[in-house]
Amino acid sequence: MDLSLSEEQLAVQRLAAEFTDREIAPHAAAWDRAEQVDLRVVKKMADLGMFGITIPEEYGGSGGDHLTYCLLLEELGRGDSSVRGIVSVSLGLVAKSIATYGTEQQKSELLPRLCAAEDLACFALTEPDTGSDAGSLATRATKVDGGWRIDGAKMFITNGTWAKVALVFARTGGPGPKGVSAFLVPMPSDGLQVTEIHGKLGLRGQATAMLSFDDVEVPPTALLGAEGQGFKISMAALAKGRMSLAAGCVGIIQGCLDAATGYATQREQFGRKIAGFQLVQQLIADIAVEADAARLLTWRVADLIDRGQEFATASSTAKLFASEAAVRAANAALQVFGGYGYIDEYPVGKYLRDARVTTVYEGTSQIQKLIIGRALTGVSAFA
Repeated sequence: MDLSLSEEQLAVQRLAAEFTDREIAPHAAAWDRAEQVDLRVVKKMADLGMFGITIPEEYGGSGGDHLTYCLLLEELGRGDSSVRGIVSVSLGLVAKSIATYGTEQQKSELLPRLCAAEDLACFALTEPDTGSDAGSLATRATKVDGGWRIDGAKMFITNGTWAKVALVFARTGGPGPKGVSAFLVPMPSDGLQVTEIHGKLGLRGQATAMLSFDDVEVPPTALLGAEGQGFKISMAALAKGRMSLAAGCVGIIQGCLDAATGYATQREQFGRKIAGFQLVQQLIADIAVEADAARLLTWRVADLIDRGQEFATASSTAKLFASEAAVRAANAALQVFGGYGYIDEYPVGKYLRDARVTTVYEGTSQIQKLIIGRALTGVSAFA
């Protein structure tokens, strides 16, 4: 694996860092308190091509490789994970799935609007009673004259109140993963109710919703991929999505490192800077080591994808380590700040709250361990 970055990749990294420092980080605390990101930032990001990385230019994308995409998400995660999540879902989970499995009509109609962020998308897999066991989802799509009718509910859907298109996974056949299909559902649609979820521990600026489907009808052209291919599409999306999430966690860890180092070199106790205390240096050193480790694990996934090699297990490894390391880094940074870390004048408390959910969504840490264990032993621990 070549660890050097190209001039183009470095340019994107600098652009993303400058944008984050100017347009995102200064507003992150206010958006968190208001539980609402100012969506004007989305248009600014789209104008810089941030919603089109890895999507071919012929469909309105900005091209680029998956390492470039990770560099972008690192910077966005450092600034505000709520903003990073908008890109990870709309581009990473949905637009990339359309680019891979969509018909020419679906790609030409939907991708230019998603890459320009004229529309945002959401990924509707999780249900009120179905989280880790995605193959047992209960939402059903029934064939009717003129297309399909969808009934059911989806829970914890990022971008749910902002999206104009939902990638919805529903059962079209018998029980189990092979009975699941994927549909591109316009929003709003008759019979589709969207209820925003408030009071989250973290990612408070991000729109999270419950979607309720009551006889929602879509045409045959709404089917993404072949009938019965939905579970495969969802797992392929999540395999890359775990890389996206890991990259965002790298940003959290780096943000914690920057904040803790900056504070420790300014704060004085017992007549000197606290950076001079050995145990404070230990906290900072631990964050720095885990930042490097998480970053390299994540970059390895991007390298495997860009070279066309198997990457799913590496992606689970990166997601597992980076998400757990982000929680540890935020805890350590808060310890460096002491009581000041517990108020939102400083960013480390928000980093901790945002990091905590990364060990849960897009596959819990426990699920990642089962995926890794299956790859190592050839024996599945899943039912």
